[in-house]
This record gives sequence, C-alpha cells and structure tokens, in this order.
Amino acid sequence: MATLILTAVGTAVGGPVGGAIGALVGQAVDARIFAPKERAGPRLGDLSVQTSSYGTQIPKLFGTMRVAGTVIWATDLRETRSKSGGGKGKPSTTNFTYSASFAVALSGRRITSVGRIWAEGKLLRGAGGDFKSRTGFRLYLGLEGQPVDPLIAAAEGIGQAPAFRGIAYALFEDFQLEDFGNRIPSLTFEVEADAEPVAIGAIAAELSDDAVVDGGTLALGGYAASGDSVRGAVEALSLVVPVSLADVGGVLVIKSEASEPIEIDPAEAGARGQAGGGGRTEIVRRAGASVADEVSVAYHDVARDFQTGLQRATLGGGALWGERLALPAALDAAAAKAIAERRLAWLRAGRATAKLHLPWRHSSVPPGAYVRIGGQAGLWKVERWTLDHMVTSLELVRAPGGTPVASGASPGRAVAQPDLAHGATILFLFDLPPLTDALATGPRLAAVAAGGEGWRRAALSVSYDAGTSWEDIGATAGAAVIGHAVSALGPAGSALIDAAGSVEVELFNDAMWLEGRNDDALVGGANLAMLGDELIQFGAAEPLGDRRFRLSRLLRGRRGSEWAAALHEPGEPFALIEAETMAVIEPPAAMLGGVAMMMANGIGDDMPATATRPIVGNAARPPSPVHLRASKGTDGGILIEWARRSRSGWAWLSGSDTPLGEESEIYRLTIAGSAFERVVVTAAPAWLYSAAEQAADGAAGTITISVTQAGSVARSRASAITVEI
Repeated sequence: MATLILTAVGTAVGGPVGGAIGALVGQAVDARIFAPKERAGPRLGDLSVQTSSYGTQIPKLFGTMRVAGTVIWATDLRETRSKSGGGKGKPSTTNFTYSASFAVALSGRRITSVGRIWAEGKLLRGAGGDFKSRTGFRLYLGLEGQPVDPLIAAAEGIGQAPAFRGIAYALFEDFQLEDFGNRIPSLTFEVEADAEPVAIGAIAAELSDDAVVDGGTLALGGYAASGDSVRGAVEALSLVVPVSLADVGGVLVIKSEASEPIEIDPAEAGARGQAGGGGRTEIVRRAGASVADEVSVAYHDVARDFQTGLQRATLGGGALWGERLALPAALDAAAAKAIAERRLAWLRAGRATAKLHLPWRHSSVPPGAYVRIGGQAGLWKVERWTLDHMVTSLELVRAPGGTPVASGASPGRAVAQPDLAHGATILFLFDLPPLTDALATGPRLAAVAAGGEGWRRAALSVSYDAGTSWEDIGATAGAAVIGHAVSALGPAGSALIDAAGSVEVELFNDAMWLEGRNDDALVGGANLAMLGDELIQFGAAEPLGDRRFRLSRLLRGRRGSEWAAALHEPGEPFALIEAETMAVIEPPAAMLGGVAMMMANGIGDDMPATATRPIVGNAARPPSPVHLRASKGTDGGILIEWARRSRSGWAWLSGSDTPLGEESEIYRLTIAGSAFERVVVTAAPAWLYSAAEQAADGAAGTITISVTQAGSVARSRASAITVEI
C-alpha cells in the first residue's frame, strides 16, 4: 500500500503566533499554492532600500505601507547653466544645476493614493501633497488600462514606451538634485493600497488565486507580499497573526482561531500495520539550551512613520542565542511584542515532541490540528501526518499553554520629520550700504526671501529693462527673518544709542524669532536689520505674541543710512541682515541710476514673487560728509568746512584720520539762494566764500549750502545747512 504524507508547512508547528499553513489535501491544491522547490519569502529589508536592478520583485501592497520601490525607468542627468555676477572687470560665475526624470514602481497591485514621500529620510512631500523640493510628479495607480506617460513616450518613442499596466508607479519629472548631492536620492513612499485594514484571509486568497479562502476576520494595517513563490508570500502571514488552515470541501480556509482539540485515547496509541509498521508512543524532551531563549521581531512601526521597529521577548538574564524575525507588515509595538512573546513560548514548548501510531480511522486528523493525549498535560499540534499500511502516524509538537501577555511594549521615541508647508515666497530687494570694509566696485543689490515655515529657496530672475528680458541668476539664500513694521519709527541721530525710540514689527511665520543683544554684541555688529531704507541695530526685542516684537535700544543710521531715519512708515519691510540669508546681485555698472526688477519662484508659488528697486549704488557711494558748518570772518568771507567719511574704516580710529576709500578726494559744493546758484569743485574739505563772490552772486538773506563727495563709482548723498547772510 502506498504511503501518503501530509505536513503542516510554514513556520514551526503553530509558528510564532500559533498558525501553521498546512492541511494540504489533494495534489491540485498543492500545485496551485506551492512550488515544487522551497523558495524564500519576503524580507523586511526589501521594503526600505530603493533598487533599480533588473528582475527585482515588486511587492503587492495591502492596506497602508511605507516602501522604497524600484526604479523602472530613468533619464540621464540634465545639466542647466545660469550666470551671475560679472561687470566692472569681474568675471561672471557660471552655476550648474542638475535634474533627472525617473519612474519608481511601488506595488504589483492597484493602489488608491500616495501620501508622504521621504528622500534620504527627510520629508520630500507632505501629507497635504506639497513638495519640499522642486519636481514634477504624476501617479499611476496600477490600472490595467492606464495610459503611457507622455514623458516616457517622448523619450522612448511612440510604440516603444511601456505603460506598466497593472503596476502602480510614481513618475518624477525634472527632479532637482541640488539638495541631494546631484544624484537621485533614495526615496520611500507612504502608499495606501486599501482604505481600511485588510483581513489576512483576503490577502491570502488574492495571493493564491482563491486556493486559500478567507475564513477569518483578523486584519493588518499594512502588508507587503513578495517572495519567490506564492507559497513564500502566503507563508509569511503565519508569522504575523495566529492563524491556521483547514480543508473545507477541497479548499484551504484560513481560520484566525484554533479549532477545538481532538481527544486521543492513549489506549489506541501503539497501533501496528499489516507489515508491522507503527509501534509504541515516543515522547522526546530536549534540553532548554537547544532552542533560542530570545526572539526579536523587526516590523514597520505605525507610530514611527512606518520606520523599522524592533521588539524582543526574552527569558531574562543573558540570552545565549536568539531568533530574529523580519515581518513585512505594519504593526504597533504591542502587536509586535505579542508576536515575539508567542514565538518564544512556542520555541520553549516545542522542545517536547511526540510520535503516535493510531488506527487508520484517525486519518481524518489533519496537519495543523490540535490534539489532547490522555495522560499527558497540555495541547499538542500535529506537525506531520503519515498513513502507511492502515496505520495513522502523527508527529506532534507541544503547544504553549495559555496566551502570552506582551508587557513593556514601546515603539521608542519617535523623531517625526516635521511636515511644514513651503508656502508662497515673500521677496524683499534692498540696495544695501557697504556692510564690510571691502570696497565695492559697482552697485550691489541684496535679495532676502522667506515663506511658510517649510520654505527653503526660490529660483531668481532679474530684469534691467522693465521686464522685456529676464536673466536667471541662480537661487535665493536660505530663509531670512523678515516681516513688516506695525508702527512708524521716529527720527533720531546716528551718533548715540536711541534709548527713547522703539518700533513694533510683525514677522511672517511662527518659526521666525528675534532676541536682544548686549552693547558689546552690538558693537560687534549683532542684530543688524533693514527697516525701510535705514540700516539699524536693536539691543532689545520684546515678544508681544502673534509673531510681533517691540524693538528698542536702537543704533540708527548704520553705515551711512541716516538719511532714511525720518522716512519711516507703517507697513515698510523689515529684514534681519545675515550673510547666510542674503543673495547678493551685482548689476552692471552701466545700470547705475536704472531700475532692477526681480522674480523669485519657489515650489509653493502659483505666481512668482516680485520686487522692484532703483539702482542707486549705496554700496559703491561714499557716505555723505558730516559736521558741515559755515563761519563768517571779519572780512565778510564765509568759511565753509566739513568732515569726510569713508566706505571703509567704520571702526572708531582714535588719533588718526578716516581713510579716503576712493581713488581721489573731490567734493562738489553748491551754494544757492533765491536768485543764484554757485557750484564749486574742490579737493579739500573746506572752501572760502569770499565777500567779493557773495557780492557777484547777489547773495543775501537765507542761503543753502550743500556738499557731496565724489566716489570712484557714484557720488554721495548731499549734506546741507542753511545760513543767514
């Protein structure tokens, strides 16, 4: 008589969660589910590393999972050049940026949506669908009738481009690579394949083409099915939840709870067949050191953005050796801990095995069934079933008693990637005075920008011909601390700290902040800010709530900007001046006196932000002369004197003169009355307006005296007084 052998396949009898995938009845079912050769199932690491190898498996996703995907199509890197700088004998700078277009396969079955996307572990796409870096994006859900992507069709040619039907994939177009070292970053995707948790029976049924049908209700938040065979994919489910399979009408039905145990009368044990097969009952108990005393379970932790988590179960003390399970499933810490505890309980209980020989009428006892042997404590599970010469032989393994209780399960501290909106770009353009002692050889503009709390940068373009033509000049610097004035700052001098004046400013987002600094820090240049056209420093910043601050203890008119101290009004721009948040643009020297228009286009902008600024060349013009005075001599002549200032040497120099800072020392003196104007050019900071010249001009009553200093590039603003003759 032939020997028929059936086994409970999957993990060890009962598995870590009590579910053996077994009860294979008939060759038809066996052929539909199991390949003739044992093959590997899915591994947790398959989901976390992006691949591009030919032949890489694409998992079938259920529920919600975080997966890396497989690059299935890509272009070469695209290089884009832009120039900035140049003029006045300076070379221009050529900037290179790189982008790529590529497609990433996500699932071998239909999905419903993609949520967040991470690049190199940093959030690339927020939960609201906003991208943190610039890219085009299209999602194909894996429909059998989905069209060919137009970009792929354009690159590969009509009739040569695959539509990847039945595969869900994401298409990135002109993905900007500057933030990722000019290479395609490793991406992971939060993919929703089913809106609700999916029953394990439904997963197994779909994977096995209904050879295994759904008979249970236990569900998973997410599962990634892969492996070299349907067997490997279905088998892995037994690691996740307590399931068993039973033969019902020629198909395998998943049950989420163990069936009632079958009672075995010990008197029936020891049956012998016609050829003498069978015999006495055998019970073997192995030593405790023969099995693992620690089990660790790696899984996708729902509480930690589906990152890999690890839970352990141990007998306590130092583990001699352990077993590690890697589950391609989305679980919480408690569920993973329970899996580890149950697996450890099965390993320890499974040290006891038994072999029974029963009469042939017990051939209905299937692999995977629980049995109770009279005279033996606890439950046993059928690992292997053999029918030979009318003797049913059952190979059993001890099942753990009770249900292990997972205690102390914690996902650990979750360091969530902040999901901050980029928001629309806000752009300010300033014609700054010189900020260092280095002499500028032409006009300089400074662009500062920001947006929402997640704003990074924006592409910049400039026009010097009223918008007729535009030049790409690279990108902004990082986000600046910017806002606007709520109140108007009154006028004050620039020689002493303005202890009486204050101004209230409102910043543009909650991530921006201002802090006060002491006098020593102010002397070192701290808390430098543009308020309208005046460059100020503030020693005190009082937070008022709702992103508002009151700034006081002010240093006014820094770097020659005292001319703007009386021009303040509510609503004027405010910006903290820091080198790392400014993009400096050098317009051509010929544009001095013209107008610059600028556009900033960020990833959150429906329309580019714009700013316009007259090019007056504050960085290249000397500050206006100071201490202008006129004194009348005994001969009737008026001695006009002043002190020069310089674009360099702003530090206090005791006992020495201010450096010139220009190619030559030349002043333009203008004397004007009601009916005359005299212009004088002089190389000294003084000039005598003689009585004869006064008579020739018809100077009488009130006259205005003003003086400017000629610079190498631009003339200073005027310093003026009025006198009575």
